[in-house]
Amino acid sequence: MEKNKSLRAIGVGFSCVDVYEKLNKYYPTGNGVDWAIHLQRMGVQTSILSVVGTDIYGEKMKEALKKEGIDISHLHTEEGETCKMLMDLKDGVDRVHLEEIEGVMKDFSLTKEDKDYIRQYPYMHTDLFGNVLGDLEELHSAGVKVVMDFSAFSEDPEFCRDEYFSWVDYAFLSCEKEDSHVTEHLKKIQSCGPQIVTATFGDKGSLSYDGERFYRHGIVETEVVNTVGVGDSYIAGFTYGIMNGWDIPACMRKGAEVSAGVVARFEPY
Repeated sequence: MEKNKSLRAIGVGFSCVDVYEKLNKYYPTGNGVDWAIHLQRMGVQTSILSVVGTDIYGEKMKEALKKEGIDISHLHTEEGETCKMLMDLKDGVDRVHLEEIEGVMKDFSLTKEDKDYIRQYPYMHTDLFGNVLGDLEELHSAGVKVVMDFSAFSEDPEFCRDEYFSWVDYAFLSCEKEDSHVTEHLKKIQSCGPQIVTATFGDKGSLSYDGERFYRHGIVETEVVNTVGVGDSYIAGFTYGIMNGWDIPACMRKGAEVSAGVVARFEPY
């Protein structure tokens, strides 16, 4: 697909390789990696800023991203192992994390040059485990729109600080179901600063709040092969809508469409 040069985004933070030893399968992934690949395929020029090791998995990460046309000029390589997540499948479809081997991801941090590079992008995606939380205020204050994946940890004492929410423009979190606690939680997060806060509920759809009203959207029905990467793909579709100036229902619809394409295959993109 021909790229729209006005649409640019960067995934910053956690990256790893998911390894399914029982199935003899693996693939390069990470919250921002999956997000960037989906956006790249939708015509957005993307970049990844993270770190890999000097092992075969690091080379496979570079190969996979280059194949997608993603800029890896700031994908650092450090001596050691690429971060790995040892995985299994429950009931044939639900992912199960068995063990994390942090490798070079453990000591990753942004340099001044990294942050200067990020400032060139109007949108960045990050996560809780890429050692970037301490840099959010500086990057957000520089005008970078921050898309943040809080996953299932938005109420974890380590991550639910109001200041973190205040440095985010579009916050996403995973919840089991919609109830009064979740709606009040979205209101609280949005009051801290994000323009839109969205909760995803797996096969129960999603809920967005913009400070004035709630928006609900269901899923796109499809065959379920594997649930890995569904949240990242939804966020990518939603972000694509934001970048194109769509209203919230249209962003949610795009998120549902992109995520439906992921659950129907083994890989997360």
